[in-house]
Amino acid sequence: MDRARIHEGIRRMRFTDVLGRSERSELSQMEAAELLGISERTFRRWRDRHRDTGLPGLDDRRLAPSPRRAPVAEIERMLGLYRDIYRGFTVKHFHEQLVKRHNYTLGYTVTKLHLHRAGEVHAATKRSAHRKKRPRRPMIGMMLHQDASTHAWLPGAAGKHDLVVTMEDATSAIYSMFLVDEEGTASSLRGVREVVAKHGLFCSFYTDRGSHYFFTPEAGGPVSRTVLTQVGRALKQLGIEHIAAYSPQARGRSERAFLTLQDRLPKELKLAGINTVEAANRWFNETYIAEHNKKFAIDAEQEGSAFVADAMGAWREILCVQEDRMVGNDNTVKWQRLSLQLPPSRLRTHFVKANVRVHEYPDATLAVYWGPHRLADYDATGVMVPPGPQVAVSELSRMAIASRDGMQGGPAYGT
Repeated sequence: MDRARIHEGIRRMRFTDVLGRSERSELSQMEAAELLGISERTFRRWRDRHRDTGLPGLDDRRLAPSPRRAPVAEIERMLGLYRDIYRGFTVKHFHEQLVKRHNYTLGYTVTKLHLHRAGEVHAATKRSAHRKKRPRRPMIGMMLHQDASTHAWLPGAAGKHDLVVTMEDATSAIYSMFLVDEEGTASSLRGVREVVAKHGLFCSFYTDRGSHYFFTPEAGGPVSRTVLTQVGRALKQLGIEHIAAYSPQARGRSERAFLTLQDRLPKELKLAGINTVEAANRWFNETYIAEHNKKFAIDAEQEGSAFVADAMGAWREILCVQEDRMVGNDNTVKWQRLSLQLPPSRLRTHFVKANVRVHEYPDATLAVYWGPHRLADYDATGVMVPPGPQVAVSELSRMAIASRDGMQGGPAYGT
């Protein structure tokens, strides 16, 4: 017999003895209650229950099976699903999948309790001492984080990929995420481009000090504020402050987000039957980002938004790769392994020795600018495409380019 039952039997014997003495007027109700170590009110309740139902009325109801007890068959089904399909899932993630996919109605707490009892999962270790976090920005659009994590994201795929995530500081909502073979300038600009296209321009951008974000003159030293990378140049032209993080702890918000993603994403992708980068990126945009934000994003401290729509559409010309070139004697511009032939123009008799600017867009198409003038467009192989309506760089872009060139000691672009 278990200890609780033994104590229950002793309690009954002591109560019946004291109750008999009380009824024979040997003890008052107060004295009887003191002998049993209970209140006078409890003694009267036990006395009434004994009169109504006899000794069964003294049973400790906590020892009886609860009418709300989880069905044994449902607990066994849950444990079987965990062992067969969801082994390695956190309890919270596992419970979400049970409700979503298996018509499961039991609560999170009872699920965790039975997984612990079965030895399938173990209680989390005690957390370390509390550290004060950097306060969030109070309004969306004031600061965005961008970071990437190398991990075996795709189940069954050979090798690892980089997941590039752009997220909101005020709410931890993810605005953009996609897989690439290796993060770099193109992936960073793509993340910013996806956010700006959907939400507008934002105030500041928080990243690590990777070489595609910043030029660092000395390893481990401060970043250069005068020599800009392609990402730094684009942010400056858009008027977005670029903030460098000098330690992983400084990027704690994005680091914690990646811990969650590394735990959940590979399992979710496996359940969805996705094993290619293209399918995964479509699924992120169509399904996962919204579900993730619903579970993990919080409300901003203040209502409203600091995002600003770019009515002139300057971001389309700015969020691409831009490099200066000098036109050769044959009126061509060298780009990578391509030779871009400039067409005749009413602006000049020829452009030999002129400084021009080449734009490479996300789809690998190209354009050549002389100051604000778009001289020609080219496909990915360097073949000139038919000219369309004259497109000029916006005043915002032109002023930023002039500022950049003046800062670097080069010629400013004129009108």
